[in-house]
Amino acid sequence: MSGIVLRWPWALLVGGILLVILLAVVFWFTRRKYLKPDAAKVLSSKERLKTTLQALGNKHRKQTPGIKLLSWGLKTRLKGTAWSQYRTYKALVVSCTTLALLSFGCAMGLVSRPSSIEKLETSSISRNIVLCLDVSGSALPFDEQVIASYLQLVSKFKTERIGMSIFNSTSKTVFPLTNDYSLVTSELNSALTALKGVVNQTSINNMTTQQYQDINNFLSGTDNMKGSSSLIGDGLVSCENMFPGFSASAQTTQARVAPASIVLATDNILAGRPVYTLHQAMRLAKLNSIRVDGLYIGETSNLSTPDAVAFKQQVDWEGGSFFSRQNGQSVEELVQNIEDQKIRQQTKEPTVDITDNPDIWVIVLVGLICLLFLLLGWVRR
Repeated sequence: MSGIVLRWPWALLVGGILLVILLAVVFWFTRRKYLKPDAAKVLSSKERLKTTLQALGNKHRKQTPGIKLLSWGLKTRLKGTAWSQYRTYKALVVSCTTLALLSFGCAMGLVSRPSSIEKLETSSISRNIVLCLDVSGSALPFDEQVIASYLQLVSKFKTERIGMSIFNSTSKTVFPLTNDYSLVTSELNSALTALKGVVNQTSINNMTTQQYQDINNFLSGTDNMKGSSSLIGDGLVSCENMFPGFSASAQTTQARVAPASIVLATDNILAGRPVYTLHQAMRLAKLNSIRVDGLYIGETSNLSTPDAVAFKQQVDWEGGSFFSRQNGQSVEELVQNIEDQKIRQQTKEPTVDITDNPDIWVIVLVGLICLLFLLLGWVRR
């Protein structure tokens, strides 16, 4: 969206006033120069032209009584009759005056600083999204479905930077924030392959040695605190810490250039004593301007349990959206929520770019004025 405005419009007004004053002064002194104050006789158009032609043809430049002739230097250089000399002189006067008006008009047009104003949306600002996955024992059987959901999310993104962290008693960064979608897809597919056999205890018992190795490699670093499991608040803070500028000691809301959001997938079944409760972690996210959307990954029948209800309440309090993986539309709704967040961010913070733009319209306008002047001169002649 762009337009043309004059940043100093008063310059045109001042220029117009000066031009009127200048023309009035020139007209006044020209009249006084050609007609003496005591000349009572008003010459008709024919008489004036006849007298002027006679004066121009006089070799000695004699003055006709009551009229003071203008001496001009080109007379001796011009050949032809007095009439042709007069016409040439008048053409030169009109041309010079036109050039003067053109120069003055261009100067005033440029002094008024015509500028273009363009509103730039913030679409160029990349959004940062962290996929935060609970890999505790109670959530692990559902994580394959969650990874598949994450793959659907990534396939719908275009300019976002994506990161992923998994947690149990401790956290592990699978990949940092990046816009390398080939890397993101590769890592998610590797995680999907590793989790493919984790459905129930029977499927775990039937795993091959390679499958055990794959799942151990994927979960390595997430179970370093013995006696604790699914420390959701700590896991969420670790995901928040992946965003640039995150402050764990923030007491007031921190401004953020690029929108930041977390997709937290958990069943909210806590086992152990975390450093941060879920509420404390949500409060930190809010203070750091990080949106948290919740994806419940437990059984559908458990959606009414205290853990699931508390999870939903915390997400709602933080300002995010709550979804259940069992809802077939959850991924589409989650993507739409992220898109809506982007649109709101763009609507609130447009960037206005103002640049000087002395466009051709200034010259066209002055040209029309000069054309009008030439036309008036021709009519008068």
